[in-house]
Amino acid sequence: MRIVIAEDAVLLRAGLVRLLTEAGHEVVADVDTAEGLLKAVEQHEPDFALVDVRLPPTFTDEGIRAAVLVRSQHPRIAVLVLSQYVEERYASELIASRRDGLGYLLKDRVADVDQFLESVGTVGAGGTVLDPEVVSQLLVRSRHRQDLELLSPREHEVLGLMAQGLSNASIAANLFLTESSVEKHIRSVFTKLGLAHEDGGNRRVRAVLRYLGYPDPGPGHPTSVHPPHQEFRP
Repeated sequence: MRIVIAEDAVLLRAGLVRLLTEAGHEVVADVDTAEGLLKAVEQHEPDFALVDVRLPPTFTDEGIRAAVLVRSQHPRIAVLVLSQYVEERYASELIASRRDGLGYLLKDRVADVDQFLESVGTVGAGGTVLDPEVVSQLLVRSRHRQDLELLSPREHEVLGLMAQGLSNASIAANLFLTESSVEKHIRSVFTKLGLAHEDGGNRRVRAVLRYLGYPDPGPGHPTSVHPPHQEFRP
């Protein structure tokens, strides 16, 4: 296959080039940015793109966003994403579009060279290779979104204001309700989302994480919410 590699770590990129070349593939370009990947795809029209999730300049999700773009603009190109973690938002979009010629593997699972090359061959032939951890996390996310569908319109409003950091008194003022009514709606939200009373004050943060589409860390874990990344602009 004719392959383009997008990986910012110089030594790893050189190792991948050598490994794939020795396996009989042709590496037509190796780049270290998402922009470089998109340009290489346009220039070389490869059969296969091997992409790291984290690429410059922010080292967050530029790679996988570029992979989503490649999949949408060049459907015939097989894409294998390598990552240190599961980037759920774009992983879901990547997998939902089409599953043929697609792979998403965590880097700590590709130490076995033979297994890695087998995965490359499978994806290149139009198959699908998904890391078990990727599947697990996406299933959890899907279940959490289904839980939100159980909420009433008023409960959605209350949870939305909770996500903005408003207190019960402020939520009551915004919705022209009494504080006791707000507390009743919040208790109902916790019940429908399966957040037990024993979780304590952590329930409020966990409910907000569900609402924003982040994975639930579970009771007793420190939690924080960060704003979603900006859309990729090639």
